[in-house]
Amino acid sequence: MDQLEPIENEAVTAAAHEPANDRETASSPYVPSLQLTAGQAPPVAANGGLSYMSFDRDGDAGTAAAIEAALAQIAGGRAQAVVDMLDNAPPGPIETKWGTGFRTYAECMDHIRASKMEVPEGGLALPLPYTIGEQPSYSIVSSNALWQDPSREADANALRKDEQDNARHRLYFPQVMRDARRLGEYYPGLSPNSAESMDKLGVSLAHCESKCENFYDAAEVERVFYPEMEKLLLDFFPGATDALVFNHDVFDKDYQGDRTEDQDNKNPGVNGNYANLVHNDLNDNSGRVRCRELLTKNLRNFGREQNFTDAEADAKMSRRFMSINLAKPMETVRQFPFVLCAWPSFADQPYVNNYRVYDDRVGETTRFTHRADHDWYWLPAQTPTEVSMLKCYDSVTDGSVSRWSFHTACIDPTVAEDAPCRKNVVVRSYVFF
Repeated sequence: MDQLEPIENEAVTAAAHEPANDRETASSPYVPSLQLTAGQAPPVAANGGLSYMSFDRDGDAGTAAAIEAALAQIAGGRAQAVVDMLDNAPPGPIETKWGTGFRTYAECMDHIRASKMEVPEGGLALPLPYTIGEQPSYSIVSSNALWQDPSREADANALRKDEQDNARHRLYFPQVMRDARRLGEYYPGLSPNSAESMDKLGVSLAHCESKCENFYDAAEVERVFYPEMEKLLLDFFPGATDALVFNHDVFDKDYQGDRTEDQDNKNPGVNGNYANLVHNDLNDNSGRVRCRELLTKNLRNFGREQNFTDAEADAKMSRRFMSINLAKPMETVRQFPFVLCAWPSFADQPYVNNYRVYDDRVGETTRFTHRADHDWYWLPAQTPTEVSMLKCYDSVTDGSVSRWSFHTACIDPTVAEDAPCRKNVVVRSYVFF
């Protein structure tokens, strides 16, 4: 069987349930077992959902196989067909299997106003961008050697166009935001400032008065803010034994200083772009892979150095662990608020994989298609002491707790056009029990 073909039934089942330790040797990469949640539909993914790490060639962690698969998918023409559909559709709304979508924010906002969508107190109706692609997508990161290889110019051009096309595989759909501070009104007895909220919904809120004075100084953020967030997590989750904050991003569209990213010096730079697609940072595979490469390789870790052996990492990951993102404003948020979707409203929904192909690993993030009953939350005028928390991964798969949330930025149509854009810091973490 060609290894780029989707792996069928028995092969997927056997590989997905085989213990990772049994497949791993000293010279091969860590291959996670695919651990779908009870009741969850299989993902829209290559290889039946199996990690590309299983297609390692001479230590490349499956990156060559992923690039070959991306080129084969381009040749198949399905992505181009979506672009052609959008280009050839008549002006106005576009009817899809997921509901009525709109090419632009403005068109969708006009529809919302005309239909007079009802919103609860503290809520808001606005357009959110969802994917309309039902096949996996590939992103060859800028550091990949392919981009500097003159012999692969044709491949580079095809991959570049494909990524541009993938960025167009989205439409705006109308959604209602509910005020996250009022969660107890929608889920009686549930406080948004509780671990129970995270377990049930995949989202929660916390309070933080940071001593970090300059969030644009990456060294100060690591020295001051990382320990504050680790303590917050340990206090927030009963039974947690360890919390590791491993990197962060600063978002500020209006920042006038140096934005340069410097991975070697643990400086993420300053991001001028806000997420413009409903997504989650991790999935069934990458939640485990990212954790293990932090513990055993200290890979791309901005936080406390980790030096676990394979056996020690396996023991730590045999118990429950979670990946949590925490977002703290530097000043009260006026525009481009961060919005979160609650787990129960999409627990049975398949995610759509996006593969991020490096030279030494294939990361996996996820996108989602629209549902009208997705349960969305925001924090109107989120203040600097309010930390919004979202779950990106949970190792518990029996359906008793949320596995993740998905999220995006959005444009608030109720504020002035010249309202300052969101300035915040987002840290990524793992919490161990």
